[in-house]
Amino acid sequence: MNDSTAPGQDEDALRARIAAALTTARARTRTLTECVDDPDLTAQHSPLMSPLVWDLAHIGNQEELWLLRTVGGHEPIFPSEINSLYDAFEHPRAERPRLPLLPPGEARGYNHEVRGRVMDLIEKTPLHGSGLLDAGFAFGMVAQHEQQHDETMLITHQLRTGPAVLTAPSPPAAPADAATLPREVLVPGGPFTMGTSTEPWALDNERPAHSVQVDAFHIDTTPVTNGAYLEFIADGGYDDPRWWTGPGWEHRQRTGLFAPLYWSREGGQWLRRHFGVTEPVPAAEPVLHVSWYEADAYARWAGRRLPTEAEWEKAARHDPATGRSRRYPWGDEDPGPEHANLGQRHLRPAPAGSYPAGASPLGVRQLIGDVWEWTGSDFLAYPGFAAWPYPEYSEVFYGGDYKVLRGGAFAVDQVACRGTFRNWDHPVRRQIFSGFRTARSQDGR
Repeated sequence: MNDSTAPGQDEDALRARIAAALTTARARTRTLTECVDDPDLTAQHSPLMSPLVWDLAHIGNQEELWLLRTVGGHEPIFPSEINSLYDAFEHPRAERPRLPLLPPGEARGYNHEVRGRVMDLIEKTPLHGSGLLDAGFAFGMVAQHEQQHDETMLITHQLRTGPAVLTAPSPPAAPADAATLPREVLVPGGPFTMGTSTEPWALDNERPAHSVQVDAFHIDTTPVTNGAYLEFIADGGYDDPRWWTGPGWEHRQRTGLFAPLYWSREGGQWLRRHFGVTEPVPAAEPVLHVSWYEADAYARWAGRRLPTEAEWEKAARHDPATGRSRRYPWGDEDPGPEHANLGQRHLRPAPAGSYPAGASPLGVRQLIGDVWEWTGSDFLAYPGFAAWPYPEYSEVFYGGDYKVLRGGAFAVDQVACRGTFRNWDHPVRRQIFSGFRTARSQDGR
């Protein structure tokens, strides 16, 4: 599976990395599930989302299945099989409240027991074998899975009504040059290496690395802001079918969309509800909670378009000076707080133009963190794709029903975010932490 781990790599360092990734994820899971009472955990706050208690036990169940049973060869913890209760494909989210789920106390106890055994397993398992053991892939996959469900639970927290229960400091203020940045950056044409064959914990849809020819194009220096999006609204963008695709306009009419999710207009002022707090819409922040249809309509209104997935990745990874593709816009080192807004460190995007240390070689900012960015591309397999370790992770989603998002958001942990990481969702989705930036071809299209 992985060809980047050098023979003799220090297994102690790898074990420490695995333990740290799992511990960070579990601390976040506790934060998201211990800040509310049991009725809030078992309630379904939206038919789009599971009850928090389902996510809680699903995290433990997947960890047991992949690490204790598959890697460790352990017998099931529960005498009666509970796998079907926490199978995401067997039970749609809207049905999960009616299942005989583990109550909160038992779910926490289950997770605690699984994690205790997994920490012992880390010390005993060789991490440079083949397949699931190579570079500790199975452990990295489970850490990413928990962080992805933590992001899902944070979405549920945003959907729930009631007073605020989560707190975090605000992101740093925008740097002094944020207001004078160029609107766009020219990315030169030519081939670049897209995807990866060497990232140890990369998931199957990120593989394999392959060369892609991309014509020269311009891309926004920063994500589109709330202030810019307000201009689209004020110009009647939601009421003009010229800017919408056929399905998008039909969806807009059917649902009555008029602004991003959670926005309202009172007394001539635009407000938004954000994790239990109602506040004026912050003009400098990247716009959040917009669907692909809305992002695409804005881009058309602005005389531009959404970048393709290949364009987005080239802007984020290609180094024109060397011709190589980096792991991240700033280089190969793991993200630090100076590079990007990740890991629920803050509960909102940073102002547009933030994190100059995280810029790409061409000067594009905030490609990692802050908001997931819609691209113009359908979610499709790369040439040479092979489903691994199970087809349900990616393969069943390929096709025209899903659009690709890139870059992660403030709700995404660094273990589940890199320059090659691919996310996908239906073009109607708005509860996710989604924003966008626009692009145009060099000839203006």
